Amino acid sequence: MSPLNASQIETLRQQGFVIAKQFLSPERRAALRRLSETQLAQARAPLEYEADLRYPGAPSSRNAEGGGTVRRLLDAYARDPAYAAWAADPAIAASLQAYFGEPVVLSRAHHNCVMTKHPRYGSLTGWHRDIRYWSFDKEDLVSTWLALGRETSHNGALWLVPGSHAMDLAPERFDAVQFLREDLPENQALIAQAVSPELEPGDVLFFHCRTLHAAGRNQSDEVKLSVVHTYHGAGTRPRPGTRSAGKPEVPLAVKQS
Repeated sequence: MSPLNASQIETLRQQGFVIAKQFLSPERRAALRRLSETQLAQARAPLEYEADLRYPGAPSSRNAEGGGTVRRLLDAYARDPAYAAWAADPAIAASLQAYFGEPVVLSRAHHNCVMTKHPRYGSLTGWHRDIRYWSFDKEDLVSTWLALGRETSHNGALWLVPGSHAMDLAPERFDAVQFLREDLPENQALIAQAVSPELEPGDVLFFHCRTLHAAGRNQSDEVKLSVVHTYHGAGTRPRPGTRSAGKPEVPLAVKQS
């Protein structure tokens, strides 16, 4: 597994996201998928349920039809050594050290999960920036999105607006919970620029915390599974007393050649 090259790092800087094709080997990817399917079938805690978030298309409550649909297997780093090994992989450390220009730290407070999207009760996620509910002294964090299966717009893959991480958008362009207001013409023009890259199993999407993104419903007949983690440079710190500081962070080691 090779780290991102200089061209890919530059694309991440300029576009706000980049895709590393076949970043994870088929063997490790298949093992993580089997593990994720097992833990999902067992509903192994900690979990987040679609009904708890009540995004469009989610069941209205845990007692409603589909109310037991899991949205995320939480705290992946602590769930199994295989997740921890992926989250702290030296190729990720090297890639992001090249991006940040300093040692890399894994945040266990944000993402750090197996994201699921179910065919019938998986909800739609509106346009947002992840930094909207994070509290760090610098807005410079990058997430990795590992596809455990094929991801397309048909089964709920991400849509992203290229370059939006560098845009200064007025607060009134967002609603009370920091989703982009889709009723505004200027936001509609922005959304029209969005792309939805197709991911093959083992591909990894690296994307900046300020990149606008959204996801539609899963219209296939299979659950979509993705492993998602978030990182920042060692010089960026979570603000004390906030959710972002709620779990111990993990410094990443770069393999010495």
